[in-house]
Amino acid sequence: MENLLSIITFIPLVAALIMALFLRGDDAAAQRNAKWLALLATSATFLVSLFLLAGFDAQDTGFQFVESYDWIAGLQYKMGVDGISILFVMLTTFLMPLTIASAWEVETRVKEYMIAFLILETLMLGVFCALDLVLFYLFFEAGLIPMFLIIGIWGGKDRIYAAFKFFLYTFLGSVLMLIAMIAMYYDAGTTDIPTLLSHEFSSGTMTLAGFQIVGGLQTLLFLAFFASFAVKMPMWPVHTWLPDAHVQAPTAGSVVLAAILLKMGGYGFLRFSLPMFPIGSELLSPLVFWMSAIAIVYTSLVALAQSDMKKLIAYSSVAHMGYVTMGIFAANQQGVDGAIFQMLSHGFISGALFLCVGVIYDRMHTREIDAYGGLVNRMPAYALIFMFFTMANVGLPGTSGFIGEFLTLVGIFQVNTWVAMVATSGVILSAAYGLWLYRRVVFGELVKEALRTIRDMDRREKAIFAPLVAMTLLLGVYPSLVTDIIGPSVARLTTDYQSATAALEAGTRLAME
Repeated sequence: MENLLSIITFIPLVAALIMALFLRGDDAAAQRNAKWLALLATSATFLVSLFLLAGFDAQDTGFQFVESYDWIAGLQYKMGVDGISILFVMLTTFLMPLTIASAWEVETRVKEYMIAFLILETLMLGVFCALDLVLFYLFFEAGLIPMFLIIGIWGGKDRIYAAFKFFLYTFLGSVLMLIAMIAMYYDAGTTDIPTLLSHEFSSGTMTLAGFQIVGGLQTLLFLAFFASFAVKMPMWPVHTWLPDAHVQAPTAGSVVLAAILLKMGGYGFLRFSLPMFPIGSELLSPLVFWMSAIAIVYTSLVALAQSDMKKLIAYSSVAHMGYVTMGIFAANQQGVDGAIFQMLSHGFISGALFLCVGVIYDRMHTREIDAYGGLVNRMPAYALIFMFFTMANVGLPGTSGFIGEFLTLVGIFQVNTWVAMVATSGVILSAAYGLWLYRRVVFGELVKEALRTIRDMDRREKAIFAPLVAMTLLLGVYPSLVTDIIGPSVARLTTDYQSATAALEAGTRLAME
């Protein structure tokens, strides 16, 4: 099908425009129509994306479904996917209908709420499909706007503070990336990403403001992109915006933020940092390893001290993203496979955990752990689903959480055993905070009077969780569904990376002798 990527990307935007132009009023009928139109658009996007997956050739490590048109001032509108990006497209289209369905109880400015999510889906899909630097940057940065509005308008009591903190952190990091992109254009003469992937940026030692820069332009470009992607992940110590954003965001906003938006940072490392700046990546990988290890241990310990369920799960997300960055910069097949698998798995599991919090928040209007206890007595279905995703988050064998963590740890062990040892302690800590949360909320006697009439999940809520349970189990027992698609592209990436860094390693050995 011609222009398949553009069709997938812009279906939600077209639906948002229809909603903005033709839906009038704020009565119950208008609200219902807005919800159904958003659900229909996101479901249609997912169904069309299945044609993309069906037509994808995993053995072809180049870009497929490429669309290229002249744009403005010599720039291109160019879209395409490879084995690394296609599953992020599928993750986005799979989760968005579930996200819309989870927002069915929203009653305030419903039309605007749905429009914000539809625009956000288009922008997220654009990030994973863009094959031009300028186009990528526009999608990457524009995604901040609807998320800023979602937090700032429909969030909690401190929503304005959280929204501005989210926006400023992520925007300031991206300013350096924009400067780096301009430098890349002047060096390579193009903004075409496939061309840039084969361009060799200078890696010789250079002097800047009196300082010797080992790795030259590659190191500088790596640091500029790292500033943006590290904040987006987020990595320690630039993670502090995430817990605030999650706590204040509505449930659907937290799902999208954790399940998809955070993955843009990891995708950026795989698309830009490793293949375009291999020397810079190799020189600074020890820094990334230890930042990741610290993130895993530190944020897991911080999670143990939380009294707010959303904040605990938010810190858990930072810890799990630590495995991702470790796996990516291990730059071997197991590490990168594990990092991509972990990102996909985390999309299902963390999204489900935030939905679990949303279920009881809709009923009790509090996220304080101490406000609950004994829910198994009144909500057995909820207790079962919450337990399943808690165990998946811990990394229980048989769930997708285990595969991702195991592969990343195998990958990092081949590169740095000390980092692997520190990171492995995170598995124990995740069990500690996960089971502690579950015990406090679900087990025990039902002593709080307010909980005696709480109702279990209804059919709509169960239907939202069913696909997430299925994918978490399916990928846990049959991981080759993912690894067969990403494997050839990852193999090419790691082979090219190791070839590019072999000269650096040879030079280092020669200098030591």
